[in-house]
Amino acid sequence: MNNTIIGTGTDIESIARFRGMKRNRDKSFLKRIYAKAELDYCFSKKDPAQHLAVRFAAKEAVIKALHHLPNFKALPLSKIEIERSENGAPRVTLPKTFKSLKIYLSMSHCGEYALAFVVVEKIIE
Repeated sequence: MNNTIIGTGTDIESIARFRGMKRNRDKSFLKRIYAKAELDYCFSKKDPAQHLAVRFAAKEAVIKALHHLPNFKALPLSKIEIERSENGAPRVTLPKTFKSLKIYLSMSHCGEYALAFVVVEKIIE
């Protein structure tokens, strides 16, 4: 197996942008960006804003990394799902058309900012 890194992406977001968001009041925006499981996770936390912001940053970083693919067409942010693996590490789930890719994701939030970094690798079998 000789996999190839095809792209990287990073994004930083202000947590303040997401502060005070309410699941019902901001439903239209939240539904365009997040999957139900992501919203369930974020709004189960004491401070949903930092969790919403870091997931938004992760989705933006994924899009930036995927732009290195030939013929890449825009992908709605709601189709990029940020999950937690069994060990708690973040994991990216994309539509099946991207099954030949492996995505490495690192996320962090501190103070007023959330940051995500992504590496996309093409799996060559």
